[in-house]
Amino acid sequence: MALRRYVQAMKFAAPLISGRLIQRYKRFLADVRLHNGTTITATCPNTGSMMGLTAPGSAVWLSTSDSPTRKYKHTWEMIEADAGSGPTLVGINTNHTNTLVTEAIETALIPELKGFGSLRREVKYGLNSRIDILLEGGPGGRSCYVEVKNVHLMRQPGLAEFPDSKTERGVKHLGELSAMVAEGHRAVMVYLVQRGDAERFAVAQDIDPAYGAAFARAAEAGVEMLCYGCRLTSEAIVVERRIEIAD
Repeated sequence: MALRRYVQAMKFAAPLISGRLIQRYKRFLADVRLHNGTTITATCPNTGSMMGLTAPGSAVWLSTSDSPTRKYKHTWEMIEADAGSGPTLVGINTNHTNTLVTEAIETALIPELKGFGSLRREVKYGLNSRIDILLEGGPGGRSCYVEVKNVHLMRQPGLAEFPDSKTERGVKHLGELSAMVAEGHRAVMVYLVQRGDAERFAVAQDIDPAYGAAFARAAEAGVEMLCYGCRLTSEAIVVERRIEIAD
């Protein structure tokens, strides 16, 4: 029953429409040619490099908003990509990540984060930061600080990686999680892979050596590292399995 409620919660409000990517530009925009021949501009809700996910001609899926205040009514949600093991849908909308993990916690799909009395999002902590998810009222009265990262990079078949570009913000988050552990709390980094072909996860040390070093320091300090994968369709995104983190 819990899983069914979760799937319902993560269904797209309306069927996604498909087309072919013309180009992504200015980071936040993408031109797409729909199957009826119309060319539209869609919002690209992803600040990363999107390495390997911007090839012109790729099949993409968009959601549609009827809000009269939006300049662009379409949002880029998914792209079809092939990292060597066959085509798969990849979710590029990072705005869904925290909601997906929140729902997965609330419906006990992440057993490592069960047993807490309350869940709050975007809570101030550390040095002028906000934690993605704060779990309170856990065993022994401990709180758990949960940071979430969206993952969609794959350069080798089956191996998901993060980050896809340098991230000073990500380094900062790992340091702040370590500080929470030092204060006696639990701290967990959750990497959510929005693609169905991932079998393992690793930090992309060559892309951001500073993040790789921060990851190692945080793990040594007691920050727990988790990775979960998603099943994606044009109707819904579902968190469904834990993924091994490579050494």
